Amino acid sequence: MDGTLVDTEPYWIAAEQELVAEHGGTWSHEQALQLVGNALTVSARILRDQGGVDLPLDVIVDRLLGRVVEQVRQEVPWQPGALELLTGLAEAGVPCALVTMSYTALAEEVVSRGPAGAFVTLVTGDQVTRGKPDPEPYLTAAERLGVDVGSCVAIEDSPTGIASARAAGIATLGVEAVVPVPHLEGLSRAASLAKVDVATLARIGAGEVVDLTL
Repeated sequence: MDGTLVDTEPYWIAAEQELVAEHGGTWSHEQALQLVGNALTVSARILRDQGGVDLPLDVIVDRLLGRVVEQVRQEVPWQPGALELLTGLAEAGVPCALVTMSYTALAEEVVSRGPAGAFVTLVTGDQVTRGKPDPEPYLTAAERLGVDVGSCVAIEDSPTGIASARAAGIATLGVEAVVPVPHLEGLSRAASLAKVDVATLARIGAGEVVDLTL
């Protein structure tokens, strides 16, 4: 979700910087990038250890999440092509799961502002035991959809998310957002969702490695 469908990473970074500043520290853009794609508890631990945020981990998570939800309620920053792709998948009858390490409260806010019926299920960071890069989130999504992982295609923007999907055995498309998408054997890549349609995903699902970075 964050980075792939919606450009919320600036929201997260702003929330991190505000929280660190409250505790007398500074939080650089480079430090913020290391949190992209992480489970929120992992990010909270880094903020505590490196940012000097002297709060319990669950409180740090709640503060970050609450601030980002506030910003999303003001404006959902959809990535170019995201709404069109979600609409196309829904019209084609392709069941989709949203797999995100953000928590349910934020995921529901985003989904409620997107195309109706775009997602059959949400798999969020507060619903799994092991977050990305572990395969559990994507294995859970396939199970809830009632399909084999070999029939799925994952769309991700971070190395952490890409690792999770590929560990689950799912054909994956990496779309660059805030951090670079790695060059990996068998990984499809795109510069933007604006270059991706249902037919593109069908090709990837059939085993083709697609490069739409030019």
